[in-house]
Amino acid sequence: MIRNMNSYPLYDDGEHKVYWLGIEESEDEKGILTNQYLIIDGNEAALIEPGGFFVFSRVLKNVSSIVPTTQIKYLMYSHQDPDVVAGLNLWFEYAPLAKVAISELWVRFIPHLAVMSAGRTIGIPDRGMDFQLGNSVIKAVPSHYLHSPGNFSFYDEKSGILFSSDIGAAAFSKDEWYLFVEDFGEHVRHMEAFHKRYMSSTKALRAWVRSVRKLNPKVVAPQHGAIFRDENVGKFLDWLESLEVGIDVFEDEFYGD
Repeated sequence: MIRNMNSYPLYDDGEHKVYWLGIEESEDEKGILTNQYLIIDGNEAALIEPGGFFVFSRVLKNVSSIVPTTQIKYLMYSHQDPDVVAGLNLWFEYAPLAKVAISELWVRFIPHLAVMSAGRTIGIPDRGMDFQLGNSVIKAVPSHYLHSPGNFSFYDEKSGILFSSDIGAAAFSKDEWYLFVEDFGEHVRHMEAFHKRYMSSTKALRAWVRSVRKLNPKVVAPQHGAIFRDENVGKFLDWLESLEVGIDVFEDEFYGD
């Protein structure tokens, strides 16, 4: 079991690199550990799901051990939850050349984080968009209502890694954690309750799976929990496609007679 771990390489072809940015014991928040990721292509970098104040020092330390923070071109946020965005004012100071990429729905909320971001924010339209990073492309893939109404996954074309936001999230039991899913059937017990409650629409979930299958990702890396690779990517997508979530599950419990 990997604990108190620094950054870990997920992909490296010499020019293009992707890192998972570690965890610490102190971050064990009811089993909902957050993942942050760094993509580098040439002299440009993108930080995926930079995280809140709680994890900032660890993420900054691990990023700085890999690249100067002045090389960060994008701070890429899948949605507006505080465990994703609450460290933004700190990143604006330590990554002075970076621009924020977030759903255009949430751009007006950024000043509430004590960040005056004029000229440094890219509002992602609902249909998504492409971001140029060095000689590579990161695609913002719509994942609306999974769980936020303005939500994106990010697909790194060169590595084949899909950063899936809360889709694929897992809540581990106390003292249980692993970086990669090895036993998918066992891992489901860490995911099922989370997805049924936090993913709001079965229809949206199945639409996302269809769009992701077209990308054919090699790896799916969620914001919480463990990373899917090899045959577990297909098993994960098959599982999602058969799952009922959100209002389709809770309608009778909350609104029934």
